[in-house]
Amino acid sequence: MKQIYTVTLNPSLDYTVSVDSFRPGYTNRTASETLTVGGKGINVSTVLKNLGLESTALGFAAGFTGEEAKRQLTERGIEDGLLLLEKGLTRINFKLSSIESTEVNGRGPEIPEEAFLRLCERMGELATGDVLFLSGSIPPSLPVDSYRRLMERTPQGVLVIVDAAGEQLKTALSLHPFLVKPNCHELGELFGVTLTDRAAVIPYAKKLQQMGAENVLVSLAGEGAVLVAADGSIHEAPAPAGTLKNGVGAGDSMAAGFVAGWLERQDYGYAFSMGVAAGSATAFSEGLADAETIRVLYHNMTGS
Repeated sequence: MKQIYTVTLNPSLDYTVSVDSFRPGYTNRTASETLTVGGKGINVSTVLKNLGLESTALGFAAGFTGEEAKRQLTERGIEDGLLLLEKGLTRINFKLSSIESTEVNGRGPEIPEEAFLRLCERMGELATGDVLFLSGSIPPSLPVDSYRRLMERTPQGVLVIVDAAGEQLKTALSLHPFLVKPNCHELGELFGVTLTDRAAVIPYAKKLQQMGAENVLVSLAGEGAVLVAADGSIHEAPAPAGTLKNGVGAGDSMAAGFVAGWLERQDYGYAFSMGVAAGSATAFSEGLADAETIRVLYHNMTGS
């Protein structure tokens, strides 16, 4: 049976608060607050879990905040594969939701080479047909080609999804990941252009294929998404109608929905529609997408 793994090199505890009538320079008290484990790969694992797919979350954790991150993963029903570091603290990202979504993101622990090599060894335990998500920015204590190094340890036949930007993505392309998922801004930055609509995205997504990616899925926020698929087909769709409530995790949800759809039917059109539905479901929700919202949006998009 296929196993799914997500890698979050620098997970976090997201401390989100709202404050009524916030006043700079004064003591303010929260009206609401939450503390939840986060990070792009962990978001993917959570949406997959909501869609009924089990996964193991890999990466690093440190200190008492890392222990809490691991505890919350287990509480969500996600297999905890985070490696504990001897020093440092898993970062806390502070989010003040009532002030234009103001955020202060922590740096995270230093990841020694020895610890990274342990994660590389874990890649060697994967098997043909397994799925591996490499998601998010690479922390400053690791080299820019860290995703490439992890892929080099991964057996042939593993479906690798890379959701990263800039050089972190470019170094992985020659190893032919199954899917890359830049947003339109990240894709434009790679080629020094500004991309604002779906038609403009297509030739640059094809360039990523020429550089090694099998499938390129590009999100354009309110403009929808584009898939340039390995079989030569191109799929595009506007964003479904809805009220934006939450931009955090929408891209991760799109990647999770696409892969869930692909594993179910091995059909690019279905996988693409599931990806758009999942990304939009998160954007229209307070948290990450649930299965019912995804299915409703998929039905609204496709009529099936």
